[in-house]
Amino acid sequence: MSQVITSLVFMLFFSAFGAAEDEAPFCQIRGSPEFPVLSKEGDVMIGGAFSIHSKITQPPLSFTEKPTRLKCSRVNLREFRFAQTMIFAIEEINRSEFLLPNVSIGYRIYDNCASTLSSMRAAMALMNSDELSSGKICSGQSVVHAIIGESESTSTIVLSRTTGPFKIPVISHSATCECLSNRKEYPSFFRTIASDLYQGRVLAHMVKFYGWTWVGAVNSDSDYGNNGMAIFLAAAQEEGVCVEYTEKFHRAEPEKVMKVVDVIRKSTARVIVGFMAHVEMDELLHQLSLHNITGLQFIGVEAWITADSLVTPTSFSVLGGSLGFAVPKATISGLDDFIIRDFWETVFDCKETESNTISETMHCRDNQDLIEFKDYDDDVAELRYPINIYKAIYAVAHSLHSILKCSKSQGCDKNVKVSPWQMVESLKQVKFTIKTGDQVWFDSTGAVVAQYEVVNWQRGSDGSVQFKPVGYYDASLPPGQKFVLKTEEIIWNGGKKELPVSVCSESCRPGTYKVLQKGKPVCCYDCIPCADGEISNSTDSNDCKKCPEEYWSNQNRDACILKNVEFLYFTEVMGIILVFFTLFGVLFTLIVAILFLINKDTPLVKANNSELSFLLLFSLTLCFLCSLTFIGPPSDWSCMLRHTAFGITFVLCISCVLGKTLVVLMAFRATLPGSNVMKWFGPAQQRLSVLGFTLIQVLICILWLTINPPFPFKNMKLYKEKIILECALGSPVGFWAVLGYIGLLAFLCFVLAFLARKLPDNFNEAKFITFSMLIFCAVWITFIPAYVSSPGKFTVAVEIFAILASSYGLLFCIFAPKCFIIVFKPELNTRKHLMGKTGSD
Repeated sequence: MSQVITSLVFMLFFSAFGAAEDEAPFCQIRGSPEFPVLSKEGDVMIGGAFSIHSKITQPPLSFTEKPTRLKCSRVNLREFRFAQTMIFAIEEINRSEFLLPNVSIGYRIYDNCASTLSSMRAAMALMNSDELSSGKICSGQSVVHAIIGESESTSTIVLSRTTGPFKIPVISHSATCECLSNRKEYPSFFRTIASDLYQGRVLAHMVKFYGWTWVGAVNSDSDYGNNGMAIFLAAAQEEGVCVEYTEKFHRAEPEKVMKVVDVIRKSTARVIVGFMAHVEMDELLHQLSLHNITGLQFIGVEAWITADSLVTPTSFSVLGGSLGFAVPKATISGLDDFIIRDFWETVFDCKETESNTISETMHCRDNQDLIEFKDYDDDVAELRYPINIYKAIYAVAHSLHSILKCSKSQGCDKNVKVSPWQMVESLKQVKFTIKTGDQVWFDSTGAVVAQYEVVNWQRGSDGSVQFKPVGYYDASLPPGQKFVLKTEEIIWNGGKKELPVSVCSESCRPGTYKVLQKGKPVCCYDCIPCADGEISNSTDSNDCKKCPEEYWSNQNRDACILKNVEFLYFTEVMGIILVFFTLFGVLFTLIVAILFLINKDTPLVKANNSELSFLLLFSLTLCFLCSLTFIGPPSDWSCMLRHTAFGITFVLCISCVLGKTLVVLMAFRATLPGSNVMKWFGPAQQRLSVLGFTLIQVLICILWLTINPPFPFKNMKLYKEKIILECALGSPVGFWAVLGYIGLLAFLCFVLAFLARKLPDNFNEAKFITFSMLIFCAVWITFIPAYVSSPGKFTVAVEIFAILASSYGLLFCIFAPKCFIIVFKPELNTRKHLMGKTGSD
C-alpha cells in the first residue's frame, strides 16, 4: 500500500515540476501549503516530523467542494517533547564555537498526527517550500538537508520511501523495524536506535530465562509490530517457547481490539508479550481495564514500556509489574530548563501582533492546545528518547561540519552547496562523542549499537508509578556480560515477589519424560514415568536413559544404583534352615557311627558288614557337609568344589550301598551247595570295588575341571532389577556326566537290592536298601525339572534340598532299623535271631 502511495506522490511531484517548467521558470505550489508547527530559518535547514497529536479527523468527502484541512487532536506530550529536544540541540549547536562556528541551523518541524497520510504531506512539504506566492526559481534542491523522524516505523517507511529517490537522509530516533535495515530499499535511512532484531531475540531469551514456555502475543498491525513479532516468534521457537495465540490490531479498528480482549480472557497463558506502539497499547489497556482483566504479566518493548501516557489511576492494576526493554535513560544537561522555561519564552511565544505573518498567525491559532502544557513538567524526569534525537541532530551537524570544511579559526565555507548524497555519505563516516560521554557512529545498516535498559513497573513510596531499572542489554559487551537481570529487585504483577508461572504443562520432574499431547504445541505434554531400569536425571527430559548393565533405576527413577546381588546367604531364613538340617544330619550320622562303634562286636553290626557301614556313614557325613559349599557367595574355588565334592561323595556313598547289596547277594549264593563265590567278593574286593567306582567319578570331575570348569557368574537376564550370583556349569556335559554316573550307580543298586529283597535270612537288609534307593532315585528324578525351573537362589536351595533329602533317605532307611534294634530291642541282636528263617514267623 505504501508503495502505491509513494508512486502516486512521485507522479504528482514530477507533474508539478513539469507544469512549472512548461509555464514559467519558477516553481508554483499546487493546492494549500503545509505549514510546520515549529520553524526557524537558518543557513542550513533540518526537518522534523513527529506525532505531536495522536488523533486525526478526516473531513467529509462530498466531492462537491474542496476538502477542508485535516483536523488533529489529542496532544501526545511525549512526541511534543521530541520536538522540543530537537530545537534544544539545534540551539545548543548554534551557540557552539567549535561545531559549525559561523553557520546557523534552522528547522522546520511538522506534525503528522500519527497518520501516514499526514506523513506524506509532511515529506512533500519538507522537500518543497511553503510560500504561497511564486517567485523562487526551481533549483531541484530540497528545502532541508536532513530529516529527523519519525517515531513510528510505518510513518518512517513512508517518509524514507518518499525522500529516498532524492537522497535526503532520514534519521529516526525510535523507528526500530528490522525492515528499515535493508540498504537497497532505504539507502539514505539512519537511526540512533537499534533494530528490533536485537529486541525480539532478547525478548525471547528473557521469556525462556524465567521459564515462561506458554505465552500470548499481541502486536500492532503495522510494519513495526508485524516485523518485530515475526522476529520474536522465530526466536521463541528456537528457545523452545510456545505461543498460545498471536493477535494483532490497528488503532483504527476498535472491533479487533475487542476480539483481542476476548482471546486474552479465554487463554491459559499468564504472560503476554506486547509488541505494540504506545497508541495501540493505550487502546488495549483501556479495554482490559473496562473488562477488569487483571493478573497478567506483560512483557513490553521500548515503544510503550516507559510511555508516561499509559500511567493512569486504573492502569497499574493491569500493567503493574510489567517488564520490558527501554531506551537507556540519559541526562542531557540544560534540557530540563529549556523544556520547562526557555522553549516557551523563545520558540513558542504566540502573541498576536500586527507584525505577525499569515503563517505565524495560523501556526499560533492551530496549536492553542499545546500552550496548555506550558507549565507541565511531570513527565520530564522519565524522558528517554530525547537522547536519540540529540544524537541525531549532532550527527547531522558533524556531517555538515565535515562537508563545509569548518575550522575554529576560519569558520565554514558557506559557498559550498551541500547536496543530499553528500550528507548520506558523510553520515556513514561520522564518529563523535557527545557531552554525555556516549560515542555515536552508524553501522552498515545505518543503526547504532543495541543498548536497552530493562525496566519494571513498580509503585513508589508515594504511590506513584515508577519505571525501575532492573537490568540491561548491551550488544557491545563481551558474551556473558551483554544481558544482565536483577531478578531479586523485580516486583511482579499483583505486587508479588514470587515469579509468575506460565506453562502449558508443568515441568516433568526427574524420573519422568515428556510425551507430546496430540494436536498441541510442543510445550503441551504429559509426564510419563520412566520404565524399570531407565532414568531421567533432569527436568523436562525428552526420553529416559537406560542404566548400565550392573545398575538399576531407584524408586524415583532419577538415578542408577547398583543392582542387589542375590545368592543364598548363611544369615537368611532359608540358609539358616538348610544349615540346621545339614548339621543335624551330620550330628545324627555321627551318633549312628558312635552307636555302631560301641556295638561293633554285636551280631547285628557284624552281620551288616561293619567296614562298609562305617565307610557309608563317613560318606554320608561328607554328603551332608558338601551342601554347605552351596551356601554363600560363589567364588572360583567354591564353584569347583561344590559340584565335584557333591559328585564324588555321592558316588562314594552309592558305591558303599552297592557293595553292601552285592555282599547280601553273594552271601546268599555262598550258602548254596558247591558255591565258593564269596572268595571273589571278600573285604579286599569290596574295598577295590568302592575305590574303583569312586575313581571313575574322580576322573570325570578332573576332566570337567580341566576342560571347562564351573565359575562364578552374574546372571542379569533372569531378573532385571537384581543380579543373581551363581555358579555357571562351565561344561554342561561335565555336570550331566557327574549326575548321570550317580544315577547309573543308584539305578544298578536299586535293581540288585530289589532282586535280593526276599532272601530268607533276617540279617538281609536288601529291602531297606531297595526302599532307600527308591527314595534316592525319586528325589533326583524330581530334582531335574525343579532345578531347571527354579529361579535365582532357589536353584541352589533345590540342589541342597535334593542332597539333604537323599542323604537323609539313605541314613534313615539303612541305619534307623538297626539303631532301633540296638537301642530298644537288644534281645533281637543275637546270631540266632539273625539266622532265623522269615518264613517261620
